[in-house]
Amino acid sequence: MKKFLIALGLLFASTALMAGNSNPGGLEPVPEPPELPDPIETGENIEPVITIIHKDDAVIEEYSVNGNVYMVKVTPVVGPSYYLIDNNGDGEFNVRRHQLDNVTVPQWILFRW
Repeated sequence: MKKFLIALGLLFASTALMAGNSNPGGLEPVPEPPELPDPIETGENIEPVITIIHKDDAVIEEYSVNGNVYMVKVTPVVGPSYYLIDNNGDGEFNVRRHQLDNVTVPQWILFRW
């Protein structure tokens, strides 16, 4: 009987809490997810094209996909390599001096249904 009363009390308390405030803490609604990109067409190039340019003072490697350069690696004769990365596709490159600076997380579609 004691367990029944405890369960009934918990049920009543949880029901009262849920009915009392439908939006606790003034939370905003969840935004709609962005639209999915078009599926890859057969024969479309998804591998990056790497263009290597040798200059007197540096070696420049340009990484591009479908004609859009998304990363440039500059290896000077003196000093460490550095990277120029277009993080958001706006055509402006951000400098990255070390391989672990501002690491971008790969975002691949694993499953689609």
